[in-house]
Order: sequence, then structure tokens, then C-alpha cells
Amino acid sequence: MVKTTAWDRQREAVREEITQTAIDLFLRQGFDATTIDQILEQVGVSRRSFFRYFGTKEDVVLGDLVSRGVAIAEALARRPAQEEPWDAIRAAFHEAQEISALDKQSTLALGRMLFDTPSLLARHVEKRLRWQELLVPLIAARLPSGGDRDLQAHAIVASALSCLDAASRAWLRSSGEAELGDLYDQAVAAVRR
Repeated sequence: MVKTTAWDRQREAVREEITQTAIDLFLRQGFDATTIDQILEQVGVSRRSFFRYFGTKEDVVLGDLVSRGVAIAEALARRPAQEEPWDAIRAAFHEAQEISALDKQSTLALGRMLFDTPSLLARHVEKRLRWQELLVPLIAARLPSGGDRDLQAHAIVASALSCLDAASRAWLRSSGEAELGDLYDQAVAAVRR
């Protein structure tokens, strides 16, 4: 077990305060209309401190996206080896709570902001590419020998992530009324026809 120090807890508290303040401003004013200086003024930290926690303004919203990819990869690695790749990915998404919205209102607001803000969407796609790097070897190991397993695994993972994005957009259009997991299943069924 890794012990957290008082310094670690303090750093996490500051990071969380910056994140919450920034997101509140983004949702009130819009992402592009909110400046880093406005966030700094509200939180009372220096520009240098901000960039110690976040590489870009987009990372305030998407900062945990890479760690969510790691959680999916860990869930996928725990799936039974004989499980079909698409089923294993779905189960890993479910376990990592990628296909279930926990807090409907904030998830709706953040999702709309993400898909409506080009710079956020671009950074989201960039971070999602890291998910592919994590997931492709795990899917390739599940495929039968013969053929180009790496190519097949890339195609499956890229398709699954596209299905996740399509389901997320449909969920937003439904104002959170549709079941995200059902929408994901519908998107996968369309791809696998």
C-alpha cells in the first residue's frame, strides 16, 4: 500500500480546487471565453502553479482521461482470456464506468462543452489515441493466430472507441434519457453487421 503524505494530499486538494473552479467558470462563461487568468484569480494561485498541475487549459477538463484509459486497460487485462474481443472491451468499458453516466447533469454539461469546443475535442482525440496504445496489445493477444493480429486489433479498438463516441453523442442528444450502455451496444451492432 502506497502511503500518501500531507504534501500529496495538499497538492491533490489544490488540483481539485483549480479543476472545480475552472469547470464552474467554463460552464457559466463558456470554455473559450474563460481565461487562465480568470481561473488563477478565483483560486489564488500563480500561473506557474497552474502549469505545474496542467499542461493546457484543455487538460483541466480532460486531465484524468489518460488515467481512465489505464483503468480500462486494467479491467480488460482481468477479463477471461477466451472472451471474445468485443465482449471483453464492452465489459472493460462497463467496469471502468465509461458506458454509465454517474452524475447526469454535470456529465451532460461537460459532454456538450466537449463536443462543442474544437480545441477540447482535438485534445480529447489526442488523449484517446493513448487509450489505443494501451488496449491494442491486449486485444491482439485475444485474436487467433494467422493474419495480421496487430492490424485487426487496431481496427477493433478504433471501432470500439468510435462506437463509444457515437453513443456519447446520442446520449447527449437524448438529454441523458437514453441508456448509454444500450446506445453503445447499438453502435457496435451497426459496425459489426
